[in-house]
Amino acid sequence: MKSLLTLFVALLVVFMLPAQNQNISNGIVFDGEPYLVVNPNDNDHLVAAWMGFVPFAISIKTSVSTDGGSTWSLPNSIPHVNPQFGSADPSLGFDSQGNVLLTYIDFSFALSSGAVYCVRSTDGGFNWGTPVSVIGYNEDPNKTPIDRPWMAVDRSGGPTDGHVYVTSMSAGTNDPSIVPPYHPYLIRSTDGGQTFLPFRRLDTTNFESGSLISTPMPTPTVASNGTFYAAYPAYVPSQNLFARAVLTTSTDGGVNLNYSERNILFPTLQDDDAKRASILRVNPADPNHLIAIALMTIHGDGDVFLQETFDAGANWTSPVRVNDDPIGNDRMQDMVWADFDDDGDLVVTWRDRRNATDSTYDTASEIWGAVRLKNKSTFEPNFPLTDNIVPYDTILAESGNDFMCVELQDDTISVVWGDVRTGRLNIWFQRLDLQGVVLSNQLLAFEMAPEVQVFPNPVAQVVRVEAEGMQRVELWDGNGKQLLEKRLEGENEWEMDLAGYPAGVLWLRIETEGGETVRKLMRME
Repeated sequence: MKSLLTLFVALLVVFMLPAQNQNISNGIVFDGEPYLVVNPNDNDHLVAAWMGFVPFAISIKTSVSTDGGSTWSLPNSIPHVNPQFGSADPSLGFDSQGNVLLTYIDFSFALSSGAVYCVRSTDGGFNWGTPVSVIGYNEDPNKTPIDRPWMAVDRSGGPTDGHVYVTSMSAGTNDPSIVPPYHPYLIRSTDGGQTFLPFRRLDTTNFESGSLISTPMPTPTVASNGTFYAAYPAYVPSQNLFARAVLTTSTDGGVNLNYSERNILFPTLQDDDAKRASILRVNPADPNHLIAIALMTIHGDGDVFLQETFDAGANWTSPVRVNDDPIGNDRMQDMVWADFDDDGDLVVTWRDRRNATDSTYDTASEIWGAVRLKNKSTFEPNFPLTDNIVPYDTILAESGNDFMCVELQDDTISVVWGDVRTGRLNIWFQRLDLQGVVLSNQLLAFEMAPEVQVFPNPVAQVVRVEAEGMQRVELWDGNGKQLLEKRLEGENEWEMDLAGYPAGVLWLRIETEGGETVRKLMRME
């Protein structure tokens, strides 16, 4: 869940760099928080989702490729449940029948209403059905249980095939009205995401998340035999003097949960700006083999570490450092993600600062990755995914760019991330083989701003808009309230009398046949 007004202000300072990686969103102001899935039955079928900016709001946008990323469909915006809402935090998954599921938050700016929703696509991600509520803002009173939903879909082929698991958490840093303790949550669907059962708090007696971790984000994953796993952070000093990660396991579709905390990797990087979330994944080739990826400071700076269990969490190995830059070089890594191939190959990706000139978060960075082949105990040499080092911008300290995403299937790596080389935060796509050789770097979606003239500006009363093939013009005030929506039929010119509208900053959103743009308008008395 994001502070959208703060997010927009932070977008005003940006810069430009050329690049060979391909921009998958080309949004005109802001794109963030990407997610990517590959059809388990068709490696050329990819679906991406991200947060796309409109005036003082975010919509979830999706795009589809059926040729391995060479071409992509035009972005499709998921409609808001309430026109005054904003959306955030997409998560995608395929089921065994080829349906695509998308979860996201749709909520009010004041955090006074909203829910996690799920929509289904039966045509591979091109069109989406009616949103279904997963968990609502007030379902656990004074806890706001709708922050950062993640989804995991059971494709085991067994009795729980088609079950959909959604995890979320209390919005501790976003809603000051929340009364501690904070909680992670689990919500289940047993009918493929068409309906969801009542929520349950994922933490439990002796395994409470506690009052000291305000955003106890869980990460779910489902094994090839249908076993559900999730890990969440916990810190209750009366139970354990140290912060810990708790592993939950269910072999009956989430009806009953077992808990353990046997030395599971816990992130120790403390930088407030760094994207520190850890991730849990299970090996499709071995349902008892799980890995946890987290950022740790064993050598003094933030490094990517892996820990694993081969007995479903009963015992865990010692942490292994994944990034291979010099140990103790005072360079921070962050924003980790990981995925297994069906045969057990593993890829780990992260934002890397080994080539930066500064030890802090707010310095230039790249996206790097590492592969460990099945039945191997060590990683191959790290390789860069970005083809340029990208200078830091202040937008990277704001919400909306906390995660990247990578999928590994048929020895092919498909990866998405956000960076600011275009002068705004956009989503980039790359497709490589296991040796890091680029296989596809095509533009996912064309969404560049059309040529638009708005004048006079500042304006006292009548403003004129000129653009080829206008479809719609919206007027918004400086508080994010929509004042006017005018549908046009391909006009190239349009005038609007602003008499009666408030003085100060207004926003025009102009949609044309060639795309959309947002323009700031100063209304004078």
